[in-house]
Amino acid sequence: MMQGIVNRRCEATLPLVVGNANGQRQVIDAVIDTGFNGFLTLPSSIITALDLPWNASDIVTLGDGSETFFDLYSVTVIWDGQFREIDVAESETDPLIGMSLLYKYGLRIDAVEGGIVRVEAL
Repeated sequence: MMQGIVNRRCEATLPLVVGNANGQRQVIDAVIDTGFNGFLTLPSSIITALDLPWNASDIVTLGDGSETFFDLYSVTVIWDGQFREIDVAESETDPLIGMSLLYKYGLRIDAVEGGIVRVEAL
């Protein structure tokens, strides 16, 4: 089971360790975004600091229906105690966890400031 908290902005957050193939790691607080069907987003500053390898560009449909290009990079994440290599989309927002990373996991949120966020394998 993984555990996070609901922050002051009423966002469900989860701490994650992300890194590159050389073993360089960084701890981030990521916001769970059930409207995002990708794995994870990271800002360019973290992508650059970890020197993540570029994989491709992809067209993504945003919540308002508009389409935009995102650059995709390869990142290693520690997820439920296991190392996983996933695609990460570059986006100048807070890091976001999408539904592809949450796939086959249950999500429980105590939706109050400071509430517990639980992510557990189904």
